[in-house]
Amino acid sequence: MSFPTIRRVVTGHDIAGRAVVASDGPLPTVVEIAAIPGTVFHEVWSTSESPAAVNNGADPTVGALMLPPPKQGTRMRFVDIPPDTPEFLAHGAAKMHDAFSQVGDAEASTVKANSPHPLMHRTESIDYGVVIEGEMTLVLDDGEVALKPGSVVIQRGTNHAWANRSGRPCRMLFVLIDGAYHPAIAAALHTLAEGE
Repeated sequence: MSFPTIRRVVTGHDIAGRAVVASDGPLPTVVEIAAIPGTVFHEVWSTSESPAAVNNGADPTVGALMLPPPKQGTRMRFVDIPPDTPEFLAHGAAKMHDAFSQVGDAEASTVKANSPHPLMHRTESIDYGVVIEGEMTLVLDDGEVALKPGSVVIQRGTNHAWANRSGRPCRMLFVLIDGAYHPAIAAALHTLAEGE
């Protein structure tokens, strides 16, 4: 099963201040993650400050792939996630450093020998994840939630993974917003890391 190509329409302003179409077409940055074949990142847009600069600037998606949003910024992407395979579940953890390195954040991977899924990771951000097509399971340190099209997850910097147990690909839309842990949560995470 393959998903439709994503069309992106970007607006802007002409010299007189009138709204115009700045670009209309396929996304310029679509990358398959080599360590997890079938996982494809479709980079839609990002901002690098808050409040976001409203201008006719260059396309922020061209360049190196980065998992987290920029500091004080946002990132929007679609991700196509293939079904988990027995091979991936048994040996995928060994490939996660490479996978997260390709998306510019090797430190995001939190997988350990006793992790509930090889893709366990954490970013210091608020992430909105929407299931567009297919089915997904949100895996947390303690618990799981089955998701169907239209399900929305508000990820608040928690350790998690996306497990595709459906037997077919899933497409999700993510909007990531740079964040900072509350001091009590930061302290608890630090204590947890020291105890491992």
